Amino acid sequence: MIEIMILVVIILIIIGLKSVKILRPYEKGVIERLGKYSRTAESGVVILIPFIETIQKVDLREQVVDVPPQEVITKDNTVVVVDCVIFYEVVDAFNAVYNVVNFYHAITKLAQTNLRNIIGDLELDETLTSREMINAELREVLDVATDKWGSKVVRVEIQKIEPPQDIVEAMSKQMKAERMKRASILEAEGYKQSEITRSEGDKQAAILEAEGKAESIKKMAEADKQAQILKAEGEAAAIEKVYSAIHDGKPDDGLIAIKYLESLEKIADGKSNKVFLPLESSGVLGSVAGIAELFKQDKKE
Repeated sequence: MIEIMILVVIILIIIGLKSVKILRPYEKGVIERLGKYSRTAESGVVILIPFIETIQKVDLREQVVDVPPQEVITKDNTVVVVDCVIFYEVVDAFNAVYNVVNFYHAITKLAQTNLRNIIGDLELDETLTSREMINAELREVLDVATDKWGSKVVRVEIQKIEPPQDIVEAMSKQMKAERMKRASILEAEGYKQSEITRSEGDKQAAILEAEGKAESIKKMAEADKQAQILKAEGEAAAIEKVYSAIHDGKPDDGLIAIKYLESLEKIADGKSNKVFLPLESSGVLGSVAGIAELFKQDKKE
């Protein structure tokens, strides 16, 4: 009797394990009844009919496929080694279960084939500089192809693109030569700019010096002009004062004659052997004669 009860308990436990399943939040379950699709279960507790219904769990989290390296021939007949990683997630559990047998193997082969097609249309230089373009194009192709598999390709990343060693060495030499060329150009440009700057500085200095000299000459000329004006004004004022004094003193012919004689004396003191007298001197000499007569009359008296 005890043995029968133990057997019944074991059978109930087995039935319970077969009939109750728990799905995690990131899982869905595809349930079949007697080998035929029945329904898709969401996360949580799922009750099955023991020995009649079965469930296949599908993980909805983002997953990674590492595509193995492969040799690919570029458009210019250069062999490069390329590999990539694919990030995908299941969006339809039904299609993921029934439309593909081995998703990992299928998407790996699909990625390798399309990598050969894409890189085969590019030259080596384009291949090395077009990672983003290759990633985008490969992702688009894989996303379309895996749509019927109930999966979505989130992104594709090229891990490495390795040309042959001789190509790498040639590229290294080319890069070194290019850098030396750029360094020489930059050095020449720097020297050129330095000379231009120095020339501009000398030019500005010469301009400033010339402007300074011109301004100095202008100021000196202005000062000379002012000095001459002041001198002329002084002479004019002196003449005016002398003229006014003479008129205020009411000079007679005698005074004029005496001044004339003083002027003749100064003229006679010169080194010249000849003295020219103006035509008007006859009238003045007459005045001198008259003055002499006056001095004689004074003596007689």
